[in-house]
Amino acid sequence: MKRYVYINDDESARDLYCDNRISNRKYTLLNFIPKNLGEQFSRFMNQYFLLIACLQLWPLITPVNPASTWGPLIFIFAVSATKEAWDDYNRYLSDKKANEKEVWVVMHGLRKLVQAQDIHVGNIIWLRENDEVPCDLALIGTSDPQGVCYIETAALDGETDLKTRVIPSACMGIDSELLHKIKGVIECPSPDKDIRRFDANLRLFPPFLDNDVCPLTIKNTILQSCYLRNTEWACGVAVYTGNETKLGMCRGVPEPKLTAMDAMIDKLTGAIFVFQIVVVIVLGIAGNVWKDTEANKQWYVKYPEEGPWFELLIIPLRFELLCSIMIPISIKVSLDLVKSLYAKFIDWDNGMIDQETGTPSHATNTAISEDLGQVEYILTDKTGTLTENKMIFRRCCINGVFYGNDSGDALKDVELHNAVSSGSPDVIHFLTIMAICNTVIPIKAKTGDIFYKAQSQDEDALVRAAAWLHMVFVNKNANILEIKFNASTIQYEVLETLEFTSDRKRMSVVVKDCQNGKILLLTKGADEAILPYACPGQQTRAFFEAVEQYSQLGLRTLCLAWRQLKEDEYEEWSLLFKEANSTLVDREWRIAEVCQRLEHDLDILGVTAIEDRLQDGVPETIETLRKAGINFWMLTGDKQNTAIQIALSCNFISPEPKGQLLLIDGKTEDEVRQSLERVLLTMRITTSEPKDVAFAVDGWALEIALKYYRKAFTELAILSRTAICCRVTPSQKAQLVELLKSCDYRTLAIGDGGNDVRMIQQADIGVGISGREGLQAARAADYSIGKFRFLKRLILVHGRYSYNRTAFLSQYSFYKSLLICFIQIFFSFISGVSGTSLFNSLSLMAYNVFYTSIPVLVSVLDKDLNEETVMQHPQILFYCQAGRFDFIMLSTLFFQILCIIFYNFFICGDVSLEIRLIVGQWSLNSQYQFLNRLLNPSTFAGWFGRSLFHAIVVFVISIHAYAYEKSEMEEVSMVALSGCIWLQAFVVTLETNSFTILQCIAIWGNLASFYFINWIFSALPSSGMYTIMFRLCRQPSYWTTVFLIVAAGMGPILALKYFRYTYRPSKINILQQAERLGGPILSLGSIEPQPRPILEKEVSPLSITQPKNRNPVYEPLLSDSPNTRRSFGSGAPFDFFQTQFRLSSSYSRNKDN
Repeated sequence: MKRYVYINDDESARDLYCDNRISNRKYTLLNFIPKNLGEQFSRFMNQYFLLIACLQLWPLITPVNPASTWGPLIFIFAVSATKEAWDDYNRYLSDKKANEKEVWVVMHGLRKLVQAQDIHVGNIIWLRENDEVPCDLALIGTSDPQGVCYIETAALDGETDLKTRVIPSACMGIDSELLHKIKGVIECPSPDKDIRRFDANLRLFPPFLDNDVCPLTIKNTILQSCYLRNTEWACGVAVYTGNETKLGMCRGVPEPKLTAMDAMIDKLTGAIFVFQIVVVIVLGIAGNVWKDTEANKQWYVKYPEEGPWFELLIIPLRFELLCSIMIPISIKVSLDLVKSLYAKFIDWDNGMIDQETGTPSHATNTAISEDLGQVEYILTDKTGTLTENKMIFRRCCINGVFYGNDSGDALKDVELHNAVSSGSPDVIHFLTIMAICNTVIPIKAKTGDIFYKAQSQDEDALVRAAAWLHMVFVNKNANILEIKFNASTIQYEVLETLEFTSDRKRMSVVVKDCQNGKILLLTKGADEAILPYACPGQQTRAFFEAVEQYSQLGLRTLCLAWRQLKEDEYEEWSLLFKEANSTLVDREWRIAEVCQRLEHDLDILGVTAIEDRLQDGVPETIETLRKAGINFWMLTGDKQNTAIQIALSCNFISPEPKGQLLLIDGKTEDEVRQSLERVLLTMRITTSEPKDVAFAVDGWALEIALKYYRKAFTELAILSRTAICCRVTPSQKAQLVELLKSCDYRTLAIGDGGNDVRMIQQADIGVGISGREGLQAARAADYSIGKFRFLKRLILVHGRYSYNRTAFLSQYSFYKSLLICFIQIFFSFISGVSGTSLFNSLSLMAYNVFYTSIPVLVSVLDKDLNEETVMQHPQILFYCQAGRFDFIMLSTLFFQILCIIFYNFFICGDVSLEIRLIVGQWSLNSQYQFLNRLLNPSTFAGWFGRSLFHAIVVFVISIHAYAYEKSEMEEVSMVALSGCIWLQAFVVTLETNSFTILQCIAIWGNLASFYFINWIFSALPSSGMYTIMFRLCRQPSYWTTVFLIVAAGMGPILALKYFRYTYRPSKINILQQAERLGGPILSLGSIEPQPRPILEKEVSPLSITQPKNRNPVYEPLLSDSPNTRRSFGSGAPFDFFQTQFRLSSSYSRNKDN
């Protein structure tokens, strides 16, 4: 699709395209309620609760007042709606401020001050220095005679360096007074969000130009939210307005990411729902049987002789309403609230502020903090992420002569300075390319000093190095470049610029020497993009050796070349280049094809070597996170040798003999296949050895492997803990992330530049570094940090704490709901299986909303270990990683428990022992062990069993103490409810690891508020609880009953916890003891994996099978046996986890005992 923008035509485009009104609002006053309710009811749980609430409006089946469900439901919906309304109101205020900003617009030949929202496509906008650009403009005039202006794009891409924009050639020389009257048409594509591309054509109407086509590129535009700098004025034509600007197209709401814990909670909710349906069916049948048999024998029970046709459904539906609280209605709001707090903790962390730049950490996505504690793979960029992106020119090779090898700094090499002084032609040409083959802008300060604004740190280093060697780039006036060499001034006219792309991997400029009129092609780029295009007969061996030598030192290399063009050759090529620039379809590909026709037969001059130092703390961070079982992949555009040297220096891979690096290379399918076979065979053999095995692959081989041998490469990815992928493109980075995600691994991608955005957005967690390449990566990421070293704290501290707290909160929410529901079920067995509720509606409503919610919300402050201990022992992150789920297995467990309940209540009358036995046997069964220690079916079964046990304790003691003739049902109900509240207070206290004043107030203050609230209701005659709490609190038997409930309910749990903590402590328990005693830990046992069933089958060389329950990424050893414990030498770091490498899913796991 195309759009035609008619310049300075006030009427033509007014109805065709939108105005410049910005709207990021999600709602309006009219659609807020229906749209918000529609969004909330799109979730299954909300639909379920709405159905339950509607069924409770049917008086025939509801066992409680409908307010018990409608109250919490409305409260929760109101909280969510209020949050959405507040966020939308803030967006409205931001939009209003932008829309009402005043700008100068040319209307009917006159400049008028209008609001930004009144701009239309085709209007001419007049900007002054430091003005913000209100919409996307195509430049037609500037205050500079050469048609140049400078803009700041920090708000667009985060890059603070000024960029140049130039008016199209068709507008050159038009007087500023005539710009008000200019007429023409711009043919451009439909709006898109690519901020680096604008392929359009301009035609000016007579008398300005006789319909000659002039191509427009991104260099001829100023995009919305940029600022005009160092330019008195500029004007342009509005081509995209409102939400159709490139920035507006990028503002779309990203798709929400589902965390591993959210997925687990959804599956556990599904299992509970299945269990609930089975309970309802069983109790419904039992209730109908009892009604038809036993009810007729009771004088006080009277059913009508003939009921409605749906009579058999009444009791099951009553039980459905009674059991609906099994699924906690408040869990979604509670999780959203605490996750927002987790994000704030990251924002407030002073330990993650970059002191050099003052950049704090920031959580853009507030919903996935717990996933940080479950990361299994980290995919990282190199330049600017692991390194500082501060480029320093170190060495060079010019025409086979090496400079800087002795001193390590070519700028101090006497031989190079002598060559410059003597005027060596090759050296002078070499320095000239360094100085002007770039997009650098020289800026002269008032003091006379020259500063350079460069979009690339490599170009900045080359220009500064050339200046140090007396080839000084002093001025850039439109297309005229001015260089001072020693005492002479040299001028070049830039005829064409062949820009760098990730596909071409080189950049060229065509310049004309103003002294002699010669036309020169100057080129720089990667060795594989330059050396193969050397002129026939030139010896390039020395240059290959230089590239190899510099790469071995971890230096970044660029090859420099040139050739002289004949005038007729340039003229012929220029026509093709202009035609390619005018193409609206596949312009980038056409330009690359035309560039290829010129960039050949090059005279290779030499090779530059630039050092990019590692950031502080990178080796330590990678080593620590590898101890935590996290795998690392480096994805870089650098040469393989350079990447390998950087990987060695930052502990990414280990040198021989401890480590082994396998190379995958090849230019054809057969070569890549053979290389993959060799590496896979070696990897399968060495996985049983205590050796750090990694592989390296370049972009070409990677492209073939992903296209033709994806299964083999996937197996290789599973087998290897470390990979180095070189010469990869942004799309390949995203493909690798997708590959690991397809294997069900939790991935984290980290980068600092615009070429990392696709990778960051594709990963489960995206982390951007606010670096020298701008803020594009940081803005696209879920989290932004100032330096790579803060990743350690982000994962180990914030990720682990968030995971632990969310695991407790979610399971506790199910526990408290199941507890009250089981009591209701037990009560039905002594009330004729009729579905009668023991608790009144008011108590049920307050139970979920007030009595049990506040104490658990302060779990966001809980810390099982101090931050220092967590950072010192990263291996404990194993307890958060790689949890897996078996829905059928958990449903089977619930069904077994249900059968025991039903059988024993009717036959034996006791269920507690059998329930505890089956839950314990199931939990201890080796095939059901899960590495994820805090939230999985095993731990959930423990909370399920605890709720069942506590329900039995509360029900049995309450009934035996108060179920006599003179007791009221409300008294029994209040005693049972009091027992639940007391038990939960002790449960929260027992599960809390670190206490603060706020936590103590929340737990025990909430208990006091329970009595205070019920005293108030007991004073109201209409509450249905009149005088109940007053009478109970005066009875010693009430307090005795509460004491017995707490003692019977918490006694076994305390005993079990004491036994495990004393005699079978986990590694975390040992660390907790050490913290409390304040002494060092001398020895800890190793952590061994529990055996899992692994399918063994023969695998062909290039075929793998991914089972559903695959092996974890890097499993720790989980043996608590004292015989397996080993001590470490004094002064050694406390490493109590043994390394265990994963094998392929098709191979057995080899364990070192």
